[in-house]
Amino acid sequence: MSSTADSKGCDAAPKTEWPELVGCTIKQATEKIKAERPELNVQAIPVGTIVPQDFDPNRVRLWVDTVAKVPRIG
Repeated sequence: MSSTADSKGCDAAPKTEWPELVGCTIKQATEKIKAERPELNVQAIPVGTIVPQDFDPNRVRLWVDTVAKVPRIG
């Protein structure tokens, strides 16, 4: 029996990061994270936003830098 760190045995630690979601939409990323860890609070934060530096083990921040709508004057 193998005991590799990435095995999905009953003692496997819960996932804490999702590098495969880089480039996905906010909706896709949120749905994937909530499907795997429904207890987490997922927040979409624009890149450059000042946020508290506290550690919250129940929070995932999605750093967003994609223009979602056409920029317009007015």
